[in-house]
Amino acid sequence: MKFAMSYSCGKDSTLALHKMLEQGHEPVCLVVMVNEEAGRSYFHGADNEMLRLYGQALGIPVMSCPARGETYASAFEAGLARARDLGAAAACFGDIDIDGNRRWEEERCAAAGLEPCFPLWQRGREELVHEIIRLGYKCLIKSVNRTLLPPELTGRMLDAETVRLMKAAGVDICGENGEYHTLAADGPVFRRPLPFRVRGTIELGDYTVADIVCE
Repeated sequence: MKFAMSYSCGKDSTLALHKMLEQGHEPVCLVVMVNEEAGRSYFHGADNEMLRLYGQALGIPVMSCPARGETYASAFEAGLARARDLGAAAACFGDIDIDGNRRWEEERCAAAGLEPCFPLWQRGREELVHEIIRLGYKCLIKSVNRTLLPPELTGRMLDAETVRLMKAAGVDICGENGEYHTLAADGPVFRRPLPFRVRGTIELGDYTVADIVCE
């Protein structure tokens, strides 16, 4: 089955992509929502150059969908419709267990005429984190809510030690409540590593964010 991957560049959507490829499905594109004003992807903050390099590293075309808050849903539907025109029969999402998010995505898929797929749905959050580490994915901790986690975790790779520190802090180690965000940089579905360098950190509200450049 041909599918479009709703891709955030983070660990969960990367693992969902892994599952779809493992099952023999064929991706036609990565649908990435981009904040029109900031010029970066929503939630994980990848700029246009980084998204271009993601397309090369994964070997899958990136379909950037610029949007503002009030146009987010319609822009997403338009992106899914373009993916359908490329041959996609389904759209895949990395959601785990938040019903409201799933319903919203199902509505967008219905409007675009695509079947929604949720390969991680109802899997244990901790189980998924350990699986992505076990599979050999390199996921950079892009941002940390420093009211909940040590800001020093920013810029580190998600591994057994960072998971241990998160558990000690008493947070959801999957980060589903916004405790942290990641950028997947290498692993089984990557043809080549994402070329990046962390220059330092920036304070944005409650978050410490890695200042990343791609080279």
